[in-house]
Amino acid sequence: MKSFFIVVGIILLVGFVMAAFVKKNLSNTETLEYEVVKVYDEFEIRRYAPALYSSVKFSSNSYKQISSQGFQTLAGYIFGGNEKKEQIAMTSPVTMEINDTSKMMFMVPKSMNRADLPKPNNQSIYFEEYPERIVAAVRFGGWANDETITQLSKQLMESLAKEKISHTGEFAFLGYNAPFDVVNRRNEVIVEVTWEN
Repeated sequence: MKSFFIVVGIILLVGFVMAAFVKKNLSNTETLEYEVVKVYDEFEIRRYAPALYSSVKFSSNSYKQISSQGFQTLAGYIFGGNEKKEQIAMTSPVTMEINDTSKMMFMVPKSMNRADLPKPNNQSIYFEEYPERIVAAVRFGGWANDETITQLSKQLMESLAKEKISHTGEFAFLGYNAPFDVVNRRNEVIVEVTWEN
């Protein structure tokens, strides 16, 4: 019986240490700024600040197929795969637009502009700026997959229709955690909306 409590104690300790590590890891990562404009029961409306992204496109429309390859490609660039062998800070969230032509995007740190960015060794990486925009967002935990993203996109579409809020129909997935984080995972599905309130 004593060994049972020792094992439970070790499991709880490991859980607390992992949670603290994830919290520290997220708090040290620059995150895309937004303002919550309005909260509904099933989603919220946000105003996102303008941002510059490093991006890579894919012909696939599957989260499963592009998440690993996209992350490897963009992480390779920011971890020194560029003409200056320069390290660029990781930011959050990782954005994936999953449509007929899909892409993964890493936000460029606010301290850098397009002129500061070293040329990528991988020629498929390009840079693009997004202006200020209004989006509807729904949040979920755990691990993302194609089924969950599709289901939440459909639910968000139905919720927006109920509130008579028009949208572009181009949904994106936001992942806030590093691949090795196993607790307190934060994921979102967003879509740009026409907001007149």
